[in-house]
Order: sequence, then structure tokens, then C-alpha cells
Amino acid sequence: MNKLVLVLVTILFNTLLIANPQIKELINKSGDATAYPGKSELILFDSTNVSVNESGLSYVNIHKLTKILTVEGAKKNTVIIFGYDPLSAYVDIKNVKIYRKSGDITELDMGTVMDYPAPARAIYWGAREKMIEIGKLEPGDAIEVFMFRKGFTYALLQEEPEDEKYIPPMRGHYYDIVEFWSTNPVIEKVYQLTLPKDKTLQYEFYNGEVRSSVKPDGNNMIYTFSKANYSQPKREPRMVASSDEFPKLLLSTSPDWYAKSVWFYGVNEDFGSFESTPAIDAKVTEILDGAESEMDSISRLTHWVADNVRYSGISMGCGEGFTLHKGEMTFSDRCGVCKDKAGMLITMLRAAGFESYAAMTMAGSRIDYIPADQFNHSITVVKLADSSYKILDPTWVPFVRELWSSLEQQQNYLMGVPEGADLMITPVSDPKNHYFKIKGTSEIKADGTLVGEFSIDAEGQSDAAIRRMFTSNYISNWNRALENELLSVHPRAEITEKEYSGPYSYMAEPLHIEIKYTIPDYAIVTENEIIFTPLVVSNIFKRAMSHLYFGTELKERQYQFRDRCSRYVQLAETVSLPDSVSITYLPEVTMMSGTGASFKGGYELANNTLSVGANLTFKKRIYDPEDWGSFRGAVASQKKLAEEPVILKIEK
Repeated sequence: MNKLVLVLVTILFNTLLIANPQIKELINKSGDATAYPGKSELILFDSTNVSVNESGLSYVNIHKLTKILTVEGAKKNTVIIFGYDPLSAYVDIKNVKIYRKSGDITELDMGTVMDYPAPARAIYWGAREKMIEIGKLEPGDAIEVFMFRKGFTYALLQEEPEDEKYIPPMRGHYYDIVEFWSTNPVIEKVYQLTLPKDKTLQYEFYNGEVRSSVKPDGNNMIYTFSKANYSQPKREPRMVASSDEFPKLLLSTSPDWYAKSVWFYGVNEDFGSFESTPAIDAKVTEILDGAESEMDSISRLTHWVADNVRYSGISMGCGEGFTLHKGEMTFSDRCGVCKDKAGMLITMLRAAGFESYAAMTMAGSRIDYIPADQFNHSITVVKLADSSYKILDPTWVPFVRELWSSLEQQQNYLMGVPEGADLMITPVSDPKNHYFKIKGTSEIKADGTLVGEFSIDAEGQSDAAIRRMFTSNYISNWNRALENELLSVHPRAEITEKEYSGPYSYMAEPLHIEIKYTIPDYAIVTENEIIFTPLVVSNIFKRAMSHLYFGTELKERQYQFRDRCSRYVQLAETVSLPDSVSITYLPEVTMMSGTGASFKGGYELANNTLSVGANLTFKKRIYDPEDWGSFRGAVASQKKLAEEPVILKIEK
């Protein structure tokens, strides 16, 4: 262990007894910007000390020392901000010192700490921020911060005095998720937890290694985790969440996911979250009038909630966090966040005679098996006649033909059911559930004008991507939205005729669009050559093909990556040519089939007609590194068809 780390160990385990000379020595010996190229600041130490009592209430002391390396780092640290939710947490900035490069030490006046509402959009739950102004800094300066926190990160029912509201929802239990990666280099980080001996702690460190120790201390156990000299690994484009791949520590005293499932079921039943009212009963009867089957009824109710409850969250008192607001409130307000939409659907399903419950998931990242609260999204489950559970998500399916969004495939979830449930994962959706097909015929005139027509058929999430051109737009802009797709290819494109199925009749049939067009000067026609790219493969309606937003520069990947959804793409066009021609150049594409994707397609010239086609299958939403070869190859082949024009020689 070198001298710098020895100094750090002394500091981190004696945080209240540090002398300024020790801090100065650490700052002076830690190096400057030349030692950390490309980094704006250096975290010399980051110490978190947590003490948990029998109720699960936690007291957290944080001690952090940050050295400024560059002017950019100085700008970023002119203020220090800590966010918190006053319904469930208390934050106090205890002390802040600035160690100047000149040797001077400035201790800030804690009377200048500001407490104000946090900026918010769509969700207004009363979150706040505490802020203190640091002022002008210079490279070489350092900031030492002491901060105290108690409570947790989710609010529950708030009608309790004093510290009672800071006790975690699952009373008596404690959990935490601790990241051991940072955008800036870290010399040393320590996380220390003091826990009563009678609380059994599960913990696991993911994606790396950490030093750890466990020792008794009277009626408590002290768990210590530390890691030295680390920084954030380099992210790859379109990789999964950093928390899925970078080092982190998960801790929980909850015995297993079954216990969490039963608890989640209980808090909502006890609160009466899903009690119906005569007004809700009447609306359910109206919605289900003429329903022909079990799934027809479930679909009608799911889509009514999806389409008629606006996503907007305000603080509504009792019923935040894990406890869902009552259906009566959401039905009256016609607005809420994911848990309100889920709760409204459960209420209506129960009113219709179904057995339905709430579930939790994590949109955007993986839930690991240590039962810490790794959730940010609420959904619905309903028990079918065959006793199986079906998942529903009214938050993610407004004007979408699915009941559960396949943008959430390969996503972990936990049902809150009376018998308890284990952590589960949503399955991969068959790519053909999300087909996107463009089929066209066209003719190139002697002056280079392209005249033609094409049809679009889409289903699932591909349908949703195209349909959103209409449902998220003013009706007066619908035609312009279609024209813009062609204008993105050529500035003189003009739609001469168009027809499309009703954008809001999404449950009646998949989307179908027919377009006739003319594009002057589309092809370059000379005395000897015709140069052009068939319209259908020129990446029109790219919005339905998110794989085209992937770069193909990386030859290999280290981490998992994700697309929006699995999908099947079929492109086809026949082009009539003005003269007898022969091939000068046709883009050559590579056929492939792998674990990630497959591609088949290319050009054919016969009888003065050029045909082009491409069939692509993208097999899932979350991919492993070994899937990248076929995924990359399929994307590259489709892009080549779009980016490299055909060159034909005119035969005299």
C-alpha cells in the first residue's frame, strides 16, 4: 500500500478528526491535469458511512474531497447541489471547505445554504434541492464537503410524526445500490454500513472487484467496502445502462423477491387502492358493451386507460411511491404517472370481474437478483381464465396495438400478488410481430423524373412508430408529415395521391398507407449513363427502422447493446428504365444470418427493369456482444443500398 493510500485510509476511517495538514498533503500529492488527461476533476476520496436502526431508518454521513483539474471543472463546481424528497428524506449540508492552491482555506457560511423546489417536468411530486454557492475556483483548488442524510428515496403514506416518515416503506429493512464507477477518476471510495446483528444482509458486487470486510461491534455488524484508483470505463455507443455493465454494490436485508411481492400486494390492498365507485362501474359497463371475449374485454379496458389518462404527475398526498393512488382519484382527474395508470386499469379490471394486481419493473436497465428496490415503473397484471398471468402497460401503449409494449421486452418485473412471486423477465417478441414493409413500383423518365407509387404495411411497434406521425401531430399537419418523408430524400418530391387507414382506429387494423408521387430530376441521366437509388431503399420512413441509427464503425463490442425493439423489415421495388441498359455498378451486399440479425437482398436487372429487395430480421431488443457481428453486417448492408447509387450504361 503506497503512502497516498495510507493517508486516505487514515482520513476515511477518521472523518471527524481530520487535520487540515493531512488534507493539504493529500491534495498536493494527488497530481494535476497532466496526470489525468481529458478529466476536469479528481475525486480524492468519497466516504459514505451508514448507520441503520431496528426500524430500518438510516443515518448517512458523506465526506467527499474533490480536486479541480481544469477550468471546465472549476465551472462545474461553482455550486454544490443535493436533491431530496422531503416526504421521505432529510438532507443537511454540514460543512464545506475550499482548499486554495495558494494554501489558504475558506470555510463557507452554512447560513447561505438555499433550499428550493427542484426543476421538474411532467412529474411534480414536491422534490427539492439544497444548494450552496462555492464561487470562483481555480485549477488546483479542492472542495471538501460534509453532508448528512436520513431517510430513503421513495415516499409512501405520510401522516406520521418526526422520524417516522423517514423509515423505509418495507419497515425494518434496508437496501442500497452503490455505484463504484464515476465520470471522473476516483482515488479511493469507501462505503461502510453499520447494521443490527439480527438483520441478515445479502450483498453482491457486480461487474468487478471490491475490497470488503465484516466485523462485529457490540450488537451491530460493520460491513465495509472500498475500491481504489478507478474511473468510468469507456461507454460504447448504444450500449445498455451503465449500471448493467459497470461496477456496483447491491445490499438488502429483504429475504427474497417473494417477500417483496407479498409486501407490495399488501400495502396496496390495505390502502384500498383499487376500490371501485358507481361512476367507474358505469364507465366499465359502457366500455365493455359488445365485448366478444376475455381478451377483447381486457384490450378495451387497457386501451381506454392508455388513451384517456394523461401522463402528468402531481403530489396528491397519501399514495405516493409504492402505494398506488386510489382509482377514484385518477378517474376523476384523468391524469397521473405510471402507477396511477396501472392502478386505474386494475380498478377497472376488478370492476369487470377480473383478478388483477400491480407489478413493478425497471424501464431502461436490468434488475439484479439481490432484492434491492431497483424499480422505476409500475404496470398491471391480470389473471386469465387458464390461471396464467398476463402483463399490461397502459403507460406505454397509447395508440399502440399492443397491450404490453415490446419496447419493454427482456425487462425484469415483480408482481405484487397474494401468493408471492419471484423476479421474472418479459420474453423476446417475435420480430414478425413488428413487421415493416414497403413495396413499390416506379419509372424513370428520359429527363430523370421518377414517377411511382408504394405501399406501407406495419404492425406492432413498427406500426406505432409510423402511426405516431399522425397521433402526436395536428390533423392539419398529417399530409405534410408524409411529404417530409419524401422531401428528406429529394427536395422536389411531390405526393400526387395518398390514402391511409384511420390513425385513431388502431385496434381495428394495422396501419396501411398508399402513396403516389413524382420527383423531377431524381435520377442523373446523361448521354451514356443513368445514376440513381431506388426510392424504397433510400431510408424513407427511417423512423420505423431504429437500427439505421446505429453506427457500424465498431468491429467488436465488450458490452451488451440495445435497440428499440425486435423487428422484421421487407423492402421491394421494381423500376422501369427509359432505355436499354447494362450494369456499370450495382452495390454488392453481404447475405448473413447470425444470432443478432439476418439480411438477404440485392439487385437484379432483367428486361429493362431493375428490381431491388431487402429482407432483414432483428431478433431481439437487448443484444449480447457476440450478436454484434450479424447486427452490424445487416445494418451495413441496408445502409449500402441507400448510400451507394446504381450506375447503368445506356446501350446505343
